[in-house]
Amino acid sequence: MTVLRLSEIDPARIDEVGGKAAGLAALIRAGERVPEGFCLTTAAFDAGTIPRAEVLAAYRELGEDVAVAVRSSATAEDLPWASFAGQQDTLLDVRGEDDLLAAIEACWESLDSERAIAYRRAQGVRASRMAVVVQRMISPAAAGVLFTANPVTGCRTEMVVDAAPGLGTAVVDGAVDTDHYVMPAPGRGAVDPAAGDPAPPRGCLAPGQLELLRAAGERVQDALGSPQDIEFAVDGDGALWLLQSRAITSLFPLPEDPEDLPRVYMEAGHMQGMLRPFTPMGRSAMQRITHQWFEAFGARARAEGPAMVAFIGGRMYLDLTAFVRSARMRRSLPRTLELYGPRVRRGMQQVCEDPRFAPRRGGRLPLATAATVALRMGPPMLRGIAASLRHPDRERERSLALIDVVRTACAPDSAPRTPRERLETAEAVHRAMLAGPMMDSLNPLWTAMMCQQLATALLRGIAEESEVMAVMRGAPHNITTRMDLELWSLADGAREHEELLTTTPTEELVRMHRDGTLPEIGLDAFLDRYGHRAAAEIDIGVPRWEDDPGPIFDAIAGYLQLTDLEQAPDRRFARAAAEAEAQLAQLVERAAARSPLRARAVGFLLRRARMLIGLRELPKFLWLMPLRRMRRELLAIGEELAAGGILETAEDILFLELDEVAAVLGPPPAPAGPAADADPRALVAQRRTAHAREMRRRHVPVLLLSDGTDVEATLPALETPGAITGMSAAPGSATGPARIVTDPAGARIAPGEILVAPTTDPGWTPLFMTAAGLVTETGSPMAHGPTVAREYGIPAVICVPDATVRIRSGQIITVDGAAGTVRIHDEDAETGR
Repeated sequence: MTVLRLSEIDPARIDEVGGKAAGLAALIRAGERVPEGFCLTTAAFDAGTIPRAEVLAAYRELGEDVAVAVRSSATAEDLPWASFAGQQDTLLDVRGEDDLLAAIEACWESLDSERAIAYRRAQGVRASRMAVVVQRMISPAAAGVLFTANPVTGCRTEMVVDAAPGLGTAVVDGAVDTDHYVMPAPGRGAVDPAAGDPAPPRGCLAPGQLELLRAAGERVQDALGSPQDIEFAVDGDGALWLLQSRAITSLFPLPEDPEDLPRVYMEAGHMQGMLRPFTPMGRSAMQRITHQWFEAFGARARAEGPAMVAFIGGRMYLDLTAFVRSARMRRSLPRTLELYGPRVRRGMQQVCEDPRFAPRRGGRLPLATAATVALRMGPPMLRGIAASLRHPDRERERSLALIDVVRTACAPDSAPRTPRERLETAEAVHRAMLAGPMMDSLNPLWTAMMCQQLATALLRGIAEESEVMAVMRGAPHNITTRMDLELWSLADGAREHEELLTTTPTEELVRMHRDGTLPEIGLDAFLDRYGHRAAAEIDIGVPRWEDDPGPIFDAIAGYLQLTDLEQAPDRRFARAAAEAEAQLAQLVERAAARSPLRARAVGFLLRRARMLIGLRELPKFLWLMPLRRMRRELLAIGEELAAGGILETAEDILFLELDEVAAVLGPPPAPAGPAADADPRALVAQRRTAHAREMRRRHVPVLLLSDGTDVEATLPALETPGAITGMSAAPGSATGPARIVTDPAGARIAPGEILVAPTTDPGWTPLFMTAAGLVTETGSPMAHGPTVAREYGIPAVICVPDATVRIRSGQIITVDGAAGTVRIHDEDAETGR
């Protein structure tokens, strides 16, 4: 059939009636009051001809020349992950047969409008078909939108209403000032009519009508299984009509079954440049490694109570509830968290002032675990710090020698092994590394950080903290800096192949490298040393450069654009080092004006810090080697499972968890092949869809409450006049055109451009070599990206809210790394590359 009454529609048949009609059908089945009407199905759209007789017969059933609303109902519309709000047409107060048919044609045509095509592309929707809903018009006294969760803050314990007298189109179009109401969830208090300014004293909705809305919202949310965006109208008799319901697609997911509510979480992945969601295997590996780390120091994760680490929306969060509820620790918690940016500090201060998080007795901190770990770690750490202070060169070289130790320990072997044996290797490869080489490599770093902090304290009142930070520019012996400089050297030596490397598509260069037809430029040797790296590299599910060297070719092409040798990375690095040494001497001289003894102490501490701070990147570099071995073993298992028809591809194993892989392989001793009755393909497909949806999310809450509240969204704006305020991460100032980059793959930074990114990690740092400055939306001064930026001598401002949205590629901006500000000088911008 091409025409169906709304009451006849099966809500599951989105492919037949589209998202909007399916939502209306679900409302009708839930017993809600919905204006009667019908749906012209996608079968008519596929035929390209309106079935005139059927449509007009259905229209006449509604009444003689009755006014109707004609609304698009595309198959990619009102979906759980994409609302398509306003992307296709709705025509109201359509009256008469000819106008109805014309309105249906207009809805069909709107499927291919420029805005609808752009939205589908952004949401990863390849194709869509159009059904059309026709409903009797309601003559409303007031109308608007009900959100069963707060769409701005994410709070699930609040409902929000925006309403205005008359038709609701003015509300959804943003054409009028609306009356705004925030309603607590049922049982949490009275309705708060916080009407817009100016607004009627009571707004256009009476308290009784708001109570009806709240009850309807609760029913609909329960029936449809998720928070809903509901369009409604109240007619002249006071009756409530529901005109549409769809999922609120912008909400960040809730924590899974949190205990002892409420709870507060801090997003921790950004410290490793990881804002994208982890793959399921990446999450599973991280949890397993964390447990192994505790076990390595004689501690064990508590079986009872909530875990310290939680994955929410695929992102890694730390549960800070116990610290907030501790009367002793909460006093210093906001100041402590300032390391993660001003937004985190302000947000945590607000959480600490929230009466729901008041201190209380009985809240348990893992003190026994902390004490056990401290007793195991403390003595070796103290001995390592003392050795680093006495013999920094010797300890630095000893730490760097660990690279070969770990590389050898994590090298693959050629012995044939069963999938079960490979899984055991994947799960065990970290054990020897965690308490051994990786912890040993931290001692010089602790020493450097301690020395820098002590020097900063001694220079209080004499120098700003940013001036002390400048001493760390161009620090030697950083493994990531060495990697980037080696890549620059590789590119500089490959100039005879410049045309090939700058004009050939990246995918073709990757193919040439794999089949051996690429000219020898030293890439194999580079990948042998650094191929285990990548952007978002702490997720075992992300391809390494050895799997996909495309980002390396993009970086090489960017380097080959450099013609001013004074801006060559090696010279910039050398200048940064010279400037840092000069800054160190100046700080010592300024300290001497106060006290010769203080000057000697400052000089000793800053020199030690500078000699050792370059090892900042080493522990992670070492950790990535067992991660690479783990990934290789899992992919080898995936190949066998794919060959046996258990998985579609080898990479599908990255969308399972370690325990699930063990279940697929069957109990030990392992059989000759995978368990024949295991079929995880449906689970993999479901998780791939969910992961792709989260990959498109642009904003991730830094501080999140267990009721879904994004704490930052509740904070008042804090801006410096004329500038966007962030956090200082690397001193200096630079002015140049902005280049927005959301993924380093395929990105090229022209010399002098300022890189503006959501986050960075070592996989991004090849782009730093030609960048004049760095701006990121998240981070910490001690994170990898800012550390490398300081060593290259480029200014960096981090924790700039929505930087990739507020700044456009091509705009001239000034980055002031000392002040922590970004100024936009013009409004003209390119469309981006």
